[in-house]
Amino acid sequence: MVQRPEALNAFEFVVVSSLRAAQLMRGCTPRVTSTQKPIMTAQLEVAAGKVARLVPSSPDL
Repeated sequence: MVQRPEALNAFEFVVVSSLRAAQLMRGCTPRVTSTQKPIMTAQLEVAAGKVARLVPSSPDL
């Protein structure tokens, strides 16, 4: 089991990991060494801080 970073809640961790796993399955280079499947590799990357989420700035209203 991968420990999620304190900065991300469980939902954010799952979403970021799944988006990264999709990138890995399309052929992106992994940022950690792993022999695991793409979803586990993605979780390890997010937990290690190698992948971060970008928060869009709020539009001016």
